[in-house]
Amino acid sequence: MDDESVKNFSELQLSYEKFRDLARNKSLSRFEKIGFPNSYRERYEQYIFEDICSKVTNLDEKNKSVLDIGPGCSDLPKKIIEICRQNHHNLVFCDSEEMLEFHKEEPFLHKASGMFPKNINDIKNIEQKYDVIICYSVFHYIFVDTNVWDFIDQSLSLLNTGGQFLIGDIPNNSKRKRFFSSESGVKYHQDFTNSKEIPEVNFNTIEYNKIDDAVINSIILRAQSSGFDAYLIPQNQKLPMSNRRDDILITRP
Repeated sequence: MDDESVKNFSELQLSYEKFRDLARNKSLSRFEKIGFPNSYRERYEQYIFEDICSKVTNLDEKNKSVLDIGPGCSDLPKKIIEICRQNHHNLVFCDSEEMLEFHKEEPFLHKASGMFPKNINDIKNIEQKYDVIICYSVFHYIFVDTNVWDFIDQSLSLLNTGGQFLIGDIPNNSKRKRFFSSESGVKYHQDFTNSKEIPEVNFNTIEYNKIDDAVINSIILRAQSSGFDAYLIPQNQKLPMSNRRDDILITRP
C-alpha cells in the first residue's frame, strides 16, 4: 500500500483487514493508523475521553468489567486503560493482533484478538457479562464488514444488568446533509475550504454503505424491542465532527 495514498483516508475503503495493514505501516502516526488525519485527533482525544465518561458513568464506579471493541492504538485507549487501573476494572481489548501489540501487558488488561463477534467465545471466557461496552468510531466499518444485527445482538447478550453500551462517533449521513444544507453548515464549509463554495448535498438518492437516520433509529428500536433502554445522544460540540456524527447509548435495566 502506497504511503501517500494511505494518508488520503477519505478515499480508502477501510475494513478490518485494511486496519491491520495500517497498524503495520511504520510511516504512519498513531492517529493515521486508526484512519484519521492527525488534525482530527491530535488535539481532541482528551475531549473525546471526557465525552465518553460523561455518558458511560459506570467507568467512574469500582470493580467493573469493561469491553472495548476496536480500541486501536492512539492515545484514547491509553486513557481507558488508566481509568480502569484507577478504578480496579477488569478490561478487555478486542482488536486485531497488530493493534493489540501496541498495548503493553497489564494484570487487569486482557486481549481478545480477532474481529467481533466472531471471537465472542474468547471474550466470554474472560468475562461472561460486562458492565461497560465501548465501540467508538468503529461501527461504520462493522456496518460494511459484517452482519450489523449479529454485532448488535451479540453485544447486547454480553451486557450485565445495569450495564452500559456506547456505540460512539457514528457517521450519520442524514445529519451531515442537514448540517451542510443549513446556513451554519455552509459557513463551516466555506471557512474550512477558505472559499465561497456551496457544499453539494443530494437528497433522495441511494448511497451505498452509508449510515443514515434509518439505520440509527433501527438500532435503537432493535435494542428497545429486546428489553433494553436506548438513547440517541449528541456529542460534545468540542469534538471535531460533532456536527455530523451521533452516539447511541444502550443500557440494560
